[in-house]
Amino acid sequence: MSVLLFHVMRYKEEDPENPNNDRFILCKQLAFFDMAIGWYGQGLGTACGMAYTGKYFDKASYRVFCLLRDRESWEGSVWEALAFASHYSLDNLIAIFDVNRLGRSGVLPIENCIDIYQKRCEAFGWNTYVVDGRDVETLCAVFWQATQVKDKPTAVIAKTFKGRGMPSIEDAESWHGRPMPTERADAIIKLIESQIETNRHLEPKPPVEDSPQVNITDIQMTSPPAYQVGEKVATRKACGLALAKLGHANERVIVLDGDTKNSTFSEMFKKEHAERFIECFIAEQNMVNVALGCAIRGRTIAFVSTFAAFLSRAFNQIQMGAIFESNINIVGSHCGISVGEDGASQMALEDLAMFRAIPNCTIFYPSDAISTEHAVFLAANTKGICYIRTNRPETDVIYTPQDNFGIGQAKVICHSVNDKVTVIGAGVTLHEVLAAAADLSKEDISVRVIDLFTIKPLDAATIISNAKCTGGRIITVEDHHPEGGIGEAVCAAVSMEPDILVHRLAVQGVPRSGKSSELLDMFGISTKHIIEAVKSILTN
Repeated sequence: MSVLLFHVMRYKEEDPENPNNDRFILCKQLAFFDMAIGWYGQGLGTACGMAYTGKYFDKASYRVFCLLRDRESWEGSVWEALAFASHYSLDNLIAIFDVNRLGRSGVLPIENCIDIYQKRCEAFGWNTYVVDGRDVETLCAVFWQATQVKDKPTAVIAKTFKGRGMPSIEDAESWHGRPMPTERADAIIKLIESQIETNRHLEPKPPVEDSPQVNITDIQMTSPPAYQVGEKVATRKACGLALAKLGHANERVIVLDGDTKNSTFSEMFKKEHAERFIECFIAEQNMVNVALGCAIRGRTIAFVSTFAAFLSRAFNQIQMGAIFESNINIVGSHCGISVGEDGASQMALEDLAMFRAIPNCTIFYPSDAISTEHAVFLAANTKGICYIRTNRPETDVIYTPQDNFGIGQAKVICHSVNDKVTVIGAGVTLHEVLAAAADLSKEDISVRVIDLFTIKPLDAATIISNAKCTGGRIITVEDHHPEGGIGEAVCAAVSMEPDILVHRLAVQGVPRSGKSSELLDMFGISTKHIIEAVKSILTN
C-alpha cells in the first residue's frame, strides 16, 4: 500500500475523483477508492472495466491497480476476470495477490498458494512476478517493470504475513475480523512508530492530464420512434434497435453482451458502434463487474445485455452495484414461458422479484416496440440500477410515435364508464389482456386495461383510482412466478385501501418446452383464462 500510494500511483490527493487519477480497487470503503467491493471476488472484474475504459474509450494514461486477498481469489468471478483482461490485452491493469495463507476460518500452505497463483496467472496470459510483499525496493522495481510490458496485464504475487511486526499476532490464526484490545493496540502503534526511519513527507506524483471531458447527461432521442400501430415487432429486437439509435445520441453509450448478441439483438449496436461493444462471453458475473467498472466516475453509459434467466448468476454483483450507487442498465431478454421451445432453463420467471429487491432499482417492462424505445432512453438518463425486461415473441405495436412515457407512469389503454374490472398486464400478457377485453366487449362486459410500463416504481395512484371506478376489482396477469412479481407489487400498492380485491394470474410450477401460445394457455395466463377470471370475479 505504501509503495503504491506514495511511489507508484499518480493522483491528486485533494481530488480523489479526478478522471486523470490512477484507480485503486480494494475491499475497504474509503473516500479514495472507487468501489468497495465488499463480498470478495468482485474487485478484479470491476478493475477490468476501469482498465478497458481507460485503454479503449478514454485512451488515457491512468492505470488501474487491484489488491486481492489469496482466499478471495478462489472465487470463480476472479478467473473470469483474468481471462477477460488477458483477452483484451489490458496492459494498464495490475492485480496484486496478497498471499498470507490465513483465511477467515482456516489456513493453506503459503508455498503451495504462491505456486498455484503464479501458474494460474501465467496460464491465463498475464505477465507475472512473485515477490516478498514487504520488500519495498523489490516492489518498486516490479511495478516499474510492469509499465514496460505491452499488451499483457500484470499480476504481482506477493508473499506476506498478517500482522507483520506485531508480537504474538504476526502470522497467527483467529485474528480475522477481531478488534484488538485498546492497551495492546496502543503498544503496537508505539512499536511501529519507533521503527519509522524518516520524517520526510511523501507526496504522490501528479497524474498525466489526458483524459477527455465526458458529458453523459440529458441525452435526447435523435428522432421519434419509427413504428406504426399494428406492426409486429419483438421487444427484444426493438431494444437492440433502440440501443443502436442511442449510440448515435451519445458517443459514451456502450453495450456489453454475454455471447447472446444474435438473440438479444445487441448485435445491431455492434454493427453500428463496434468500438463501443464489449463481448464478455459466457461469464455473467464478470460482465456485470466490468460494466460497473466502465461506469465509475461517469465515464460511460453502460448497458448489459443477456438472457434474463442468466442474470441470477450475477445477483450479488448487481446487489453490490446498487449498494455503491452505481449507474448501469441491464437488459434481460427471453422472459417467461413465452420463450417457448427453448425450454425452462431459458425462461426467466423470477427476474422481477430479483430486481424488485434491489434498492433504488428502476424496472421497465415495455409492451411494444415504441414503449421499449422510450424505456431505453429513459434508462440512459436515470441514476441507479435500471432493468429492462424484453420478450422473445413478436407483438403488435399499440402506441403511436407521439405517445409519451415516464418512469412510474402507467398507461390506461381501454376505459369507459361501464367498466366492471380493471385488468393489469405488461409485456406479452398485455396483448392477451387486450384480446380478452375485445372478446368480452362482444358479450357486453366492459373491462379497463392498464399497461404498467414500470414495475418499480409502480404507479399506485393510477391503479387505485381506476380500481375504485371498477368496483374495487383488479386482475393482474403476468408471465412470471406469483412470488415477487406484478401481482404482489399491485397487492402491496393497494394494501391500505378498503374494498379492493386483487385476483392474480401467474405462472405456477415448473415450466416446460412448447409453443409460446400453448404454454400461455397451459399455465393459465392466456386470453381464455383472463376471460374466465373476469367472469368469475364478477359472479363472486
